Amino acid sequence: MKLFIKNMVCSRCKMVVKTELEKAGLIPLSVDLGEVDIEGTPSSDILQSLDNCLKHLGFELIDDRKSRIIEQIKNTIVSLIHHSNGLLDVNLSDYLSTKLNLDYGYLSSLFSEVEGGTIEEYFIAQKIEKVKELIMYDELTLSQIANELGYSSVAHLSSQFKKQTGLTPSFYRTVKENKRRNIEDL
Repeated sequence: MKLFIKNMVCSRCKMVVKTELEKAGLIPLSVDLGEVDIEGTPSSDILQSLDNCLKHLGFELIDDRKSRIIEQIKNTIVSLIHHSNGLLDVNLSDYLSTKLNLDYGYLSSLFSEVEGGTIEEYFIAQKIEKVKELIMYDELTLSQIANELGYSSVAHLSSQFKKQTGLTPSFYRTVKENKRRNIEDL
């Protein structure tokens, strides 16, 4: 049986969810961002108990189709930005349509309807969080960061960064109290 779980955004999330599944007596066959395959079909009591445990940890079982699609969109974007080991130079609409096997127009309108913002805004917010992370590591120049995240120029990166944070990337680098946000809070 496939379960969909909200707020799974990293490998630690997968480990925590797997542990909770095992504590509930379930056998996870695979654990991926936002979805888990388990052996058999658990009772509604076991699922409710699992949902309660997951909620205490910041996760939640998703049971309606629209919420699952929204979570898949978010997880796909998070994976693309935070977990891909290559250059981030893709057409987002084509990428999402291909990955989720759904029309981008449908994905876009559903996301806007449910989340109150656009997929593009979410994508930009995730990219800016990645920029903050890379700035904090202080291993790459702004030019390298812009290139890695698919920006056309440092000026474009700086413009989006300032719109999102109110700071320039250079000033952000000098601020001692770098306030990054959790991926799941975006």
